[in-house]
Amino acid sequence: MRTIQFKHMRNLAAAGMAALMLAACTKGFERINTDPYGLDEEDLKADFRLIGEPFRQMQTSIYAVSPGWVMQVQQNLQGDLYSGYMGVPGPFGNGGNNNSTYNLIDGWNEVMWGCAYGSYAPASNVSVMPVASTINRLAGEEFKDFRAWMLILKVLVMQRVSDVYGPIVYTKYGKPNADKSVDYDSQKDAYYAFFKDIDEAIGILTPLASSTKKPFARFDLVYDGTYKAWLKFANSLRLRMAIRISKVDPAKAKTEGEAALAHAAGLLETPAENAAVNIAPTPNPYNTYTNSYNDIRMGAPMESILTGYNDPRLAKYFVPASVAPGNIFKGVRTGIALPDKIYADYSKLAEMPGKMQLMTAAEVWFLKAEAALRGWTGAGSAKDNYEKGVKASFLQHGAGDATTYLVDNTSKAAPYTDLKNAVNNIPAGSPLLSTVTIRWEEGDVFERKLERVITQKWIAMFPDGQEAWSEFRRTGYPKLFPVVVNNSGGKIPTATFIRRINFSQTEYATNPKGVERAVTLLGGPDNGGTRLWWDKP
Repeated sequence: MRTIQFKHMRNLAAAGMAALMLAACTKGFERINTDPYGLDEEDLKADFRLIGEPFRQMQTSIYAVSPGWVMQVQQNLQGDLYSGYMGVPGPFGNGGNNNSTYNLIDGWNEVMWGCAYGSYAPASNVSVMPVASTINRLAGEEFKDFRAWMLILKVLVMQRVSDVYGPIVYTKYGKPNADKSVDYDSQKDAYYAFFKDIDEAIGILTPLASSTKKPFARFDLVYDGTYKAWLKFANSLRLRMAIRISKVDPAKAKTEGEAALAHAAGLLETPAENAAVNIAPTPNPYNTYTNSYNDIRMGAPMESILTGYNDPRLAKYFVPASVAPGNIFKGVRTGIALPDKIYADYSKLAEMPGKMQLMTAAEVWFLKAEAALRGWTGAGSAKDNYEKGVKASFLQHGAGDATTYLVDNTSKAAPYTDLKNAVNNIPAGSPLLSTVTIRWEEGDVFERKLERVITQKWIAMFPDGQEAWSEFRRTGYPKLFPVVVNNSGGKIPTATFIRRINFSQTEYATNPKGVERAVTLLGGPDNGGTRLWWDKP
């Protein structure tokens, strides 16, 4: 059997912490259009392992879980903060003048991009686009099921990348121009390509849904190679993307969403069907950030909403704080003055399992609830979907019976009190506090119903801050707390929050013409204040 070789073309040099973090993901930016595996069709036919092993590695690289600090800059210091899920207890990098206060550190920001496109050290991990390119070349007609699996994973990852940066290299991957520059797709074109690819994957897997064969079972860290499970996940992913573009492109969203809703295989419905990558025995990086690194704590909006709702999931997500006696939970605001690690005694994250969440049935019920609000055929009742979403989340986290919770029409987000610095308080009556309650109210206007759906969806999607941040940007819900300290130099208005991450200096250096053209697709400057295509005011 031929050994797969990883070719590292270059190492980036940068100072201090940024250099260390970059080393894991940004080796090989110049390889963005190359095939890293010396495989041929004969190898593929001889042993599934030669195509299966890259799949295993790609799944564990959706979140770069090892070493854990890579995911810390890939997602934790971006989406997890900006979603309101988590906060940093101290100044962390650059004396607190960093992503948390809107001074976007380039060495942090390019890690997600590098983990999607570049080779990743150690060699036990690979990046999605080189792997997808290889599998696309090798799968052919005989291995179409492997191609379908690849397409689902590729769309899953690259949608997340696009939702951070906007334009990405997708349909033009592997197609350099004569001057060796590489063109980006606009976010609209990328999304249309995502839909095309997910439709192809669904078309391949549909006739296999009843099959008991599992040719890639030993490589599948999510569904043990079960075709129907992947098919339901693909339909659910299609619905997620349809909802994401529903404000900016309602006709396309409706077409794609109704296709997902109408498919005979259905969508994710129960927590047993949740999509999550089994990373064991690798430690869950959230446990590492919380305990070994002591770098992350509960976010202040989580405290406000979950305590205000008397939500039993609070104790499933976090542990009581040690800052004061009694069983209290305290969260940290993002974007505040942090002279030292003074919030270390605020609530830590609860111990998390050896799986990394990709999508849950609870999220899908909330997607269906919004689809019903928008009048999409096949979506059913918004109220029923909403309540099923809450119940699925309670079941997933062992939070008990949701019946009493769902009839609560008085509980609201609670005021926030920072026990360390009153400047950060959010008092009762503040317009920053939502007044939406839990019980479904059929007579409410559309926006009130949408806020209710998204607030519960936000609670249920924890700890996936990347997806929660995207939904906050799209809808403005739930209400979050703006930064107190804004070090963006005016690039990111405090009142409108951060909207995206800028392209990295490495991209400007290695693909200058391509990235310069990509900036023209943004509709604004290349900074964190520019809205993405689907992020319509």
